[in-house]
Amino acid sequence: MGDAFCSDCKRHTEVVFDHSAGDTVCSECGLVLESHSIDETSEWRTFANESGDNDPVRVGGPTNPLLTDGGLSTVIAKPNGASGEFLSSSLGRWQNRGSNPDRGLILAFKTIATMSDRLGLVATIKDRANEIYKKVEDQKSSRGRNQDALLAACLYIACRQEDKPRTVKEICSVANGATKKEIGRAKEYIVKQLGLETGQSVEMGTIHAGDFMRRFCSNLGMSNHAVKAATEAVRTSEQFDIRRSPISIAAAVIYIITQLSDDKKPLRGSMIFLHASDSSGLDADISLATGVAEGTIRNSYKDLYPHVSKIIPSWYASEEDLKSLCTP
Repeated sequence: MGDAFCSDCKRHTEVVFDHSAGDTVCSECGLVLESHSIDETSEWRTFANESGDNDPVRVGGPTNPLLTDGGLSTVIAKPNGASGEFLSSSLGRWQNRGSNPDRGLILAFKTIATMSDRLGLVATIKDRANEIYKKVEDQKSSRGRNQDALLAACLYIACRQEDKPRTVKEICSVANGATKKEIGRAKEYIVKQLGLETGQSVEMGTIHAGDFMRRFCSNLGMSNHAVKAATEAVRTSEQFDIRRSPISIAAAVIYIITQLSDDKKPLRGSMIFLHASDSSGLDADISLATGVAEGTIRNSYKDLYPHVSKIIPSWYASEEDLKSLCTP
């Protein structure tokens, strides 16, 4: 039901849309106000040969400007045992024999999409990683290199450039066996190649400890109150000259915040607790949730401890509470 002006009724009346005929009809006098209208909404009909196939897609995926044919090439489906099996199988074999210049790119883009989905990354990061890989591939200088490491490095750089950084350990966990060392080397290689292409250094984006805070806190199941305090504390810590990586600082701040709360978290699940009260109510350890080694968190904690009274928000912990923290 809608509202439109009827020339017979000489006023706005309610109209009814007849989907089968494509007509817009006045509900009061029955006059056809518009005929053969085009329905521009999605048409979810199934045109598959198999009766059990409920896939409604009949127009293919979106165009991809990174591919030679825009991603609109035709792929002959495998035979399903119905009539025409010989014809379709023969056409499929001939298609496979033909040279597809984008075959490698399509496989690489699928791998990047899989890694992005496993990390829960947005589409803009995936598209940026595809663009980076296409630029590197166009230079024809990546032959013989670890393909999984290259793709993982492209995703790492894309996360940095989109201001949604992920740690190398997080990227490594979905990189199909590529090690941190291989991904690091691939990242340096890509940055060098892109720099040679553009004639200027590649902008990677600055990493801040706060970029990881909410994700790390979520992994530990911390309360909103503690997350807010940790976020404010890590932002304040940037005012001091603490020469540690942002990830290490984030992990150390989380450790301090949890030690000042009732829901204390250990650095490691099997560690000897610094306080007798630390052994109760633990859901996960900080080292596992952040991917930072226990020793690194301890050293970062030592660097943060002299400034703890200025870093921790006063609304979260009093001076007396801060005295309960162990001296490093």
